[in-house]
Amino acid sequence: MKNLIKSLANFFGKIWGFIDKRIILPITKVITFFTGKYDASGKKFEKWLSKTNTLLFVSLFLAVTVFILIDQKIITYSDSSAEILTGQSVTAVYNQEAYVVEGLPETVDITLIGSKANLYIAKQSTTHEVVVDLTGLKEGQHKVDIKYNQAGSAIEYKVNPSYATVVIYPKISQAKTLTIDVLNQDALDPKLFINSVNVENDNVVVKGAEYKLKKVATVKALVDINNVAKQEVGTTVLKDVPLKAYDESGNVVDVEIVPSTVNVSMEITSPSKELPIQIVPVGEVAFGKAISALETSEKKVIVYGSAEVLDTLNYIPVEIDVTGIKENRDYKVQMPSIVGIKYMSISSLNVSVKLDSSSDRDIENVSIEYRNLGQNYKVNAVDQENSHVTVNVKGVSSVIESLAAEDITAYLDLSGYGEGTHEVPVNVIGNDSKVQYLSKTKTVKIIIQKK
Repeated sequence: MKNLIKSLANFFGKIWGFIDKRIILPITKVITFFTGKYDASGKKFEKWLSKTNTLLFVSLFLAVTVFILIDQKIITYSDSSAEILTGQSVTAVYNQEAYVVEGLPETVDITLIGSKANLYIAKQSTTHEVVVDLTGLKEGQHKVDIKYNQAGSAIEYKVNPSYATVVIYPKISQAKTLTIDVLNQDALDPKLFINSVNVENDNVVVKGAEYKLKKVATVKALVDINNVAKQEVGTTVLKDVPLKAYDESGNVVDVEIVPSTVNVSMEITSPSKELPIQIVPVGEVAFGKAISALETSEKKVIVYGSAEVLDTLNYIPVEIDVTGIKENRDYKVQMPSIVGIKYMSISSLNVSVKLDSSSDRDIENVSIEYRNLGQNYKVNAVDQENSHVTVNVKGVSSVIESLAAEDITAYLDLSGYGEGTHEVPVNVIGNDSKVQYLSKTKTVKIIIQKK
């Protein structure tokens, strides 16, 4: 408001300066000239002019005269300026239920030309509507004018661009099934797990030009974890989740989606399980040595993750490299990353490896198991000798002397094997990771038949 008053004051100040310079000063000079010529009569005229009523009527007469001259543009006062309004939104007038319009600019720039006072008033006005009237136009390509609806006629304007070439398409509709994408899952508390995400209605309608609807491969509700106010176990409802349409390449397709948002319910759980830690030595210690003890700072760990993954885990393996070590050694190792496990109660642990003199012994009649055989097949050893193996165990005497055949598992991995006779490598594992296990029979023969 202060700026408006200041602008108006400057405007009328310039007008008065113009009147004083161009009208009052010349008239005063004329009066002075004549009073100088006619001194006696000049005194009478000066006396008459000094009267209050005379000055009032003369001033009123001069003001009315100047107003008429300026209003009729006999005298012009030029104080023109220009202002540019950038990024003005464009509104199109047409039947939005029946047609789709492409080619209109989203924004335009408007150059306003006029006096500073009028420009100031125009800029303060809330009416800056830029309109393209497409009423009555049918489908096809058209060249249309872009017009600015100004509040008054005191200023001139220019729109850039002033026209646009648009294409009008008939609007068609198509039903789609809604899917859900969860964004920023890394922002979720690692102890929490999204068990399920559901929408109240998974049917939506996409509207647009036919060629664009053909591109739509999927419509997704974009659930952003950053928008979850409270990350806690339970069911959380997210309101007004936006929907987007995508093509086969994952690019956004610009179509109208009805509804444009949905409410999504998200069930958050916190599955966990306490598991023992099993140290797995990798490599062989120095010749003549064996591991007599593996001591850890932690015996168990609580892990968080999906319930399906937790069901498959019986322990957490932690590998340490013991290749070539000749004496006792302490390790600090990081807990391993396991697919499906998001968080562990400990991130690292200390492991102490104790060594002693090595010895070995053979354990006979270890039965062979068969793993990963196709459901349509059955398997048998070709004879009794190929159904059992002898396993050589190597370690500290106090450890290996207590081992029996039941503590050792020999198995054949039959992944990819089909009907027929096959010679398959033997794998051996044991319950004690301080011991090395080696089958003395490298391969056995089996027969695979259809059931």
